[in-house]
Amino acid sequence: MSLVVVPVRYPLSKHSRRTLESAISVARERDAALTVLHVDLYQNGKKVTRIDLKNAVEREFGRLENVRYVVRTGFLVEESILDEVAAEEADAVVIGSRQASRLRRIFRRFTDNPNIDQYLRTHLECEIITVESARA
Repeated sequence: MSLVVVPVRYPLSKHSRRTLESAISVARERDAALTVLHVDLYQNGKKVTRIDLKNAVEREFGRLENVRYVVRTGFLVEESILDEVAAEEADAVVIGSRQASRLRRIFRRFTDNPNIDQYLRTHLECEIITVESARA
């Protein structure tokens, strides 16, 4: 079964809800499992639990089938996202356009290849799906 990973903020922001909605659709279309990922930053000192994350998502979207909730702790959100994608051998990652630009910037620091989409497809066999931010 294929896997879609979607990183989100907690509490869910407007942009996270939109990205999550798209990820749920992608997972359903592909008959894929979904991993909802939140990254707690060490430097912020906040602790979000998997239950907190699950409850927030289910309040917004109802009970979802074949979903795993993951809270990682790290110094860099983008690095933690890449770690999760690689560790779980995800087939696709759905990210908001704001997160995509930050992910590309941090990725350029780690490699000489500025094309993160191509790199992920080549090295992790992962597709990046970017969700445009909602216009106010």
